[in-house]
Amino acid sequence: MTLRIGDQAPNFQADTTMGRIDFHEWIGSSYAVLFSHPKDFTPVCTTELGTMAKMKAEFDKRNTRIIGLSVDPVDDHERWAKDIEETQGAAPNYPIIGDPDLKISKLYDMLPAIAGDSSKGRTAADNQTVRTVFMIGPDKKIKLILYYPMTTGRNFDEVLRVLDSIQLTTKHKVATPANWKPGQDVIIAGSVSDEEAKKQYPAGWKAPKPYLRYVQQPK
Repeated sequence: MTLRIGDQAPNFQADTTMGRIDFHEWIGSSYAVLFSHPKDFTPVCTTELGTMAKMKAEFDKRNTRIIGLSVDPVDDHERWAKDIEETQGAAPNYPIIGDPDLKISKLYDMLPAIAGDSSKGRTAADNQTVRTVFMIGPDKKIKLILYYPMTTGRNFDEVLRVLDSIQLTTKHKVATPANWKPGQDVIIAGSVSDEEAKKQYPAGWKAPKPYLRYVQQPK
């Protein structure tokens, strides 16, 4: 099963560090960010889990729930959390899914079907493709997929930036240009005619090309 942007996020039930969940029910009417890890007690992932704990309030402001996944049992996650707090200054304050039978990793196309059915004996290198970020909307559709190599820590400021863009462009018929940050000018969507745009933006816009129409970010 190959997942793409716009697909329905597969549902599952799983044990987490905060109890058993049904994923779609857990998301509810919020956005969600699911970020995965190939193994507990790995260095880069330790920094990532601590960073997300510190940034959780920013996701909360955006009606977005965060959840981790690691290809190990929940008991290991709980022991790992102590190391994360000790070294990063913050313990995970969001659930971390246990995936010792690899079912969720395979369901989300992070591991092949032939990967087996147990995390025992597998190394982080065996699971190196379990380094993915999925952003999911309240409609349970996938909005973003990011894959990272094991040696590169994820940029969660970028995840927040994309979340801001997605929430803005879902509400308004605009797109965000390269390197856009909240508050900067946006692009009027190509699906909006000039006549429609005049009604929505009576103050006008800048158009270096007919298809490239910059306008102040709508509220």
